[in-house]
Amino acid sequence: MRAVVQRVSRASVTVDDERVASVGRGLCVLVGVGNGDGEADADLLAEKVVGLRVFEDDAGKMNLALPDVGGELLAVSQFTLLGDARKGRRPSFVGAMEPVGAKALFERFCDACRAQGVPVATGRFRADMQVELVNDGPVTILVDTKRVF
Repeated sequence: MRAVVQRVSRASVTVDDERVASVGRGLCVLVGVGNGDGEADADLLAEKVVGLRVFEDDAGKMNLALPDVGGELLAVSQFTLLGDARKGRRPSFVGAMEPVGAKALFERFCDACRAQGVPVATGRFRADMQVELVNDGPVTILVDTKRVF
C-alpha cells in the first residue's frame, strides 16, 4: 500500500457539492492499494501513519505523533497513487488493486487507525471527490509498505 501523508491544520472532502468529511488539526492521508497488498500491509500502514512523529514539541522539533497532539485523520482512497508513468505520457494503472479488494483494505487501514485511538473521517470510495486542505508546514511524507525511499 502506498500513502501520501500531509500534516494539515484542516482538511475536507466534498462530493456532488456535499461536504462528506472534514477534520481539524491532524493528517490528510491519500491511500492507494496495489495488487499483492494484503491485510498485513493495511495494518503496517496504519501503524506507521499513526506513529509518524511529524508534529512539533515544545522545543519546535518534530517529535510528536497524531495521538500525542489529539489530532484527527482524513483518509481518502486514491488509486492514482499506483499510476506508472515511466513509459509515455499516459499513466498506467494496472498496478492498482481491483475495487472490491481495494475497498476492503482501505477500510481495514481506517479501522486499524481507529483502533489506535485516532478519530478517522473518510472520503467516499470511488466517488469524484474534491479534497481541500491546508498543508501545515508544509509537511508531506510518502509511505509505501513495499518500498523504502
